[in-house]
This record gives sequence, C-alpha cells and structure tokens, in this order.
Amino acid sequence: MLSVAPWLLALSVVGHLLMVAFQAKMTMIDLLVYRNGSPHLFSGDLYEWRLDQYADVFPLPFTYPPFAAAIFTPMSWIPWEASRWVWQLICLGCLYFIVRTSLKLLKLNDPRRAMLWTALVLWIEPVRTTLNYGQINLVLCAILIGTLASARNWVGGAGVGFTAGIKLTPAISGLYFLIQRRWMAAVWSFVAFVVVYGIGWAISPSQSNKFWFELLGDASRVGPVGSAINQSLRGALSRTVGYDVKTGPIYLLGVLVAAVLTWFAVSKTKDALALIVSVQMLGLLVSPISWSHHWVWMVPALLWLIYEGGHLLCKITAGLWVLLTGGYLISFLLLAQPNIWDFPRPWIFMLLGWGYPAAGMLTLVAIGLAARRQRDELLPGEQEAADGEPSRVAG
Repeated sequence: MLSVAPWLLALSVVGHLLMVAFQAKMTMIDLLVYRNGSPHLFSGDLYEWRLDQYADVFPLPFTYPPFAAAIFTPMSWIPWEASRWVWQLICLGCLYFIVRTSLKLLKLNDPRRAMLWTALVLWIEPVRTTLNYGQINLVLCAILIGTLASARNWVGGAGVGFTAGIKLTPAISGLYFLIQRRWMAAVWSFVAFVVVYGIGWAISPSQSNKFWFELLGDASRVGPVGSAINQSLRGALSRTVGYDVKTGPIYLLGVLVAAVLTWFAVSKTKDALALIVSVQMLGLLVSPISWSHHWVWMVPALLWLIYEGGHLLCKITAGLWVLLTGGYLISFLLLAQPNIWDFPRPWIFMLLGWGYPAAGMLTLVAIGLAARRQRDELLPGEQEAADGEPSRVAG
C-alpha cells in the first residue's frame, strides 16, 4: 500500500484542486473575512466592519486579535482568485506537515506513510470544512505541533505565543509546558504573546483596547452557540438543555469533567504526541465555541490511537473518529436543523450533536488507559528508566 502512496496523494490533491476550481460550494467565506476585514485595522473600524454576503443570517465580523489582521493584510493586496489558490496550497502543505510530524513523534519516519495518511485525511470533515471555508485551523495546528515538538524552549514558547496572538484558543497549549515542567518554555510563551500583543497595540491602540478589554469573551459575536457546528461542551450541553448554558453550573461541571479526564490522560505518560493531543482536546472541549473545523486536531489524535494506543478503547475511539468525520456527521446535522439559532432539537439530533465532544473525551480516557497499561507492563528497572526519561520531542 505504501508503494502507491505518492500516486494516491497526487490523486487526492488533484481532486481537491479541481474542487477549488469548479466547486461553487467552496466559498472560502472565512478567508474572505480575513482578507477583506484586515485592512480595516488601519482605518480604525476593524470590529465594526461586517461581511455582508450572509447579512440575512449572520453578517460575519472579524473576530480575531489585531495582530491577526496585521498579518492577513498582505492577502488583500492580491486579487481574490489568487488569494484563494495561495491559501489552499498553504493549507495542503500544512496538512502534510501535521501528518509527517505526528508520525515522526511516533517513530514512524517514512515519508510514504505520511503521503498515504495525508491523501486519506484530506477528505475527512474537519479538514474538508477548513479548506471549504478558507479557515486558518491547519496553519495554526502545523505551527503548534511543529514548535511544541521541539526540544528548544524558545521555539516551543514562540509557537504558542505567536499562535495565541492570532487566535486565542492556542493559548491552552501553554499547559503542555506546565505538565512537562518546562518552565522556561512557558516563560517564552508569555514573552512571545506580549510581543505579539505589543505589535497589535502599536499599529492600532484603539482597536487593541476594544478587542482585549471590550470584546474578549463575547461568544455572541463569534456565532450561534447552539448550532450543531459548535462542537464544544458548551454547544452540546446547550443543545441538550435547550438554552445557552453560558458560564452556569452545568457548563462548569462539564469543564470540571474535561479537566479531570485530561489529568487522567496526562498524569501517567511522557509521550509527547499524547500530551499534545490531550491538551488540545481539553482546549476544544472547554472553549465556548469549537466549530467542527476546529477539530483538525483529531488527525494527530487518530494517528496516535492507531499506532501507539494498544488498548482496545484506543481502537474503538479511532473507529469512532473515522465514522464521525468520514461520515460528515456535522454537515448532516446542519442540514437537519431548522436554522442556526434555535436550541430545541429532536432527541436523536441532540444525541448525535455530542459526536465530537464525546469522541474527544473518549480520546482522553483512551490515552490514560493506554499509558497505565504500558506502565504496568514494564519491569521494575524499565519503569525507573521510563520515569526518568524525557518526553519524545524532536531536536
């Protein structure tokens, strides 16, 4: 199978690029927001600006920090059609990098295996919707997994701080350094974030103040919390009870459960990829908004579950991820719901709407069980060596 991997990858990429050229549904609406909204940072109305293409449903605002607008502004200097192709090629390269780096962390350093998996995961739902919307998820995931995997503290910290300055959710990645007791990497994360914040503030103090001190935490600006496309715990719980749970006791209980499961996953393993995946699962679960396309982190999770897990639950969870993302569950639920705003759902749709959060929590349990099984199978001398052995990171 690996011998045909380059041809399979080429076929997948060509098929995708043909969709870019001829598929009308590939609107890349989020890329349009990045591209058209970013220049408004310099005119002082970035957070008042709206993309009007879908004004009848939800006129899309620019929801990222000022630094993100600064780095996206050059995209507005080239024609829209050109920017679509440039962004797609960048994202395809990032997808291959994510797969290749994940496999390297699993000690499977074979480029043909990476080609095979890239060809396959190119067609699962989180990746497809990221590409269709022109989203930034693959870029952020590639930066994070590449820098977190580095043994150099300043590299890892810079990756976290930089990505958190583009979009807030990557800030959870700093927890990875705290778990590993890499205090200098955590310090570098903070330093990099301060630098990124300072750049945004230097460009536009008013827009920086507006974002960080007025708009931060306002999930209503981002989109409909109860829509099936929001696959965070808050989204799933809100659909279950029929109203936005916000920061109430139900949501806080969900966060507590996610935190306990994360502790269970990370407390007995030193495997770098398992730790990275666990931290990202926690971030996706507890974030107020985790659109289905944010879950591109299930790609490295799937690879870990298949190649490193060993426990039966790992295989079951891997199969569940394939079923959910290969079956385009969220796309089906979006078509089935009457609109993006109403919370009440038939019970079967409410249950299916737990798909990604349930798989995310199962992933944490599977990692924790697999880590404990591996430790139990070690001889006493091997256990002592493992306890003193650093996590698997790239040099």
